Amino acid sequence: MKNLTPMRFALLAVAVAFATSACAPVIELRGNLPPPEQVEQVKVGKTTRDEVQGLLGTPSNVSPFGDETWHYISTMTERRAFLEPVVLERKVITVVFDRGGMVRVLDTKGLQDGKQVTPVDRETPTAGKELTILQQMLGNVGKFSKPAGAQ
Repeated sequence: MKNLTPMRFALLAVAVAFATSACAPVIELRGNLPPPEQVEQVKVGKTTRDEVQGLLGTPSNVSPFGDETWHYISTMTERRAFLEPVVLERKVITVVFDRGGMVRVLDTKGLQDGKQVTPVDRETPTAGKELTILQQMLGNVGKFSKPAGAQ
C-alpha cells in the first residue's frame, strides 16, 4: 500500500502540470502590419500608389468611397482558456492617395486612438404581419398557376 503513495503523488503532479499549461495565455497576431522602416520610406507627395504597394504590400482594407484610401490593420490579442480575448495592441496605418496616385496623407493610429462604440438594442419595426411557416406555405397555394388560356 505504501508503494501507491508516490505513484499517486506523481499522477497528481502530472495533472497539475496539464491544468497549468491549459491556462497559459495564447497570443494571436492578425492582420498586415508592415515593418516601421518600410513605412518610413513612404513620403507624402513623392511616393506613388505602385511604390506603396511594393513597399507595404497589399492593404487590409481599401475604402470604396471618396478618395482612394488604403488601410493596413494589425491586432494582437491575448486569450486565456475560455475567456474573451483581450486586445493588447492595435495599429492602423492609413494611406490616402490623390487623383494622380501620389500619397497625400500617411497616418498611423494605435489602440489608444480608438473609440468605444456601443450598439443600440432597438429593433426596427417592419410593415405587414408575421406568418407561421404553415401560413406561408398554404398562402401561396394557387398563386402560381397559369391563367386560363395562357400557354
